[in-house]
Amino acid sequence: MSGVQGRHFRVILLVATILTLGATATFSADIKTLLKQAKAGDAKAQTSLGHICATGKGMKQDYPEAAKWYRKAAEQGDADAQFNLGILYAQGKGVPQDYTEAVKWCQRSADQGNAGAQSALGVASDLGTGVPQDYKEAVKWYRKSAEQGFPMAQFNLGVMYQEGRGVPQDNVKAADWFQKAAEQGFARGQYNLGVMYDSGSGVKKDYAEAAKWYRKAAEQGDTDAQFNLGVAYFNGKGVPQNYVESYYFFGLAASKSAGEDQNKYSKAMDLAAKKLTPEKLMEAQRMIREGEKSHPPPMQSSTEGKTIFNYFDFLFNDVSKEIIAGVIFLVWIPFLYRKWKSKKS
Repeated sequence: MSGVQGRHFRVILLVATILTLGATATFSADIKTLLKQAKAGDAKAQTSLGHICATGKGMKQDYPEAAKWYRKAAEQGDADAQFNLGILYAQGKGVPQDYTEAVKWCQRSADQGNAGAQSALGVASDLGTGVPQDYKEAVKWYRKSAEQGFPMAQFNLGVMYQEGRGVPQDNVKAADWFQKAAEQGFARGQYNLGVMYDSGSGVKKDYAEAAKWYRKAAEQGDTDAQFNLGVAYFNGKGVPQNYVESYYFFGLAASKSAGEDQNKYSKAMDLAAKKLTPEKLMEAQRMIREGEKSHPPPMQSSTEGKTIFNYFDFLFNDVSKEIIAGVIFLVWIPFLYRKWKSKKS
């Protein structure tokens, strides 16, 4: 049995819910005081008020009002407000959707060194959204953000090196950037790093190391990693062969999937089940029920709740080394940027 190995996806731009950014941490003043400061022209107060309006934390959610306050602060040069206003334009929340305007405001923020905006510009250039498609330009902005330590940009830069888009193809550098993202807890960086160790791409082949990184991603709800960890246990590669654990991780992946994806994982479960006694099968099923409660759901790409992965038909032979890239549009830079900034502060 082989895993769903090496599918890099490029984590791209924005989640449907605006979960905004760095310098807009919880504002201690009451809303009336904040409003007074914002009306007096305080850019940071205006940005914070925009954040409150956008998230509905402290008052009714109101995107047009959020856009108004972000714009006031952005026009004063506040980098976080510029980024947030760009995000609203990209999402069409509170303003008409306009990728050109989104890029304009993100550009102003990125020029001031905002890592989230730099990552967003990389995405825009990567996809040709609001600007002409230009992989070298995408790499430039990913690198600026990645060198500040933003894990999504580190991951995306790794993908560019792995694919040879905008830079010479280089698996060693790809693995290095995946490692940087993985060490910050970025699940897809952990998954891709596992793939690199599994296939010996850019690093020395090491099944135990692959399993270690699959496990870290699996614990965050990454269904590809859960499946590959199940494969590792099924084959006894990097971990002791254990069909209960194999069934368990296949089951976790299946429980968070739907349709064709769920069917594929269920087939893997059936293979593992054939290796189990009735007692061991019951144990594995109990583990799945308990695991479903403790593992987060897989990452989502849209408000419709579709998972952002497209799965290979797995092969029941040696480990597949095939690697593909899937481009996912409108994901969650704001959420990751907010988390990253909170860790740094």
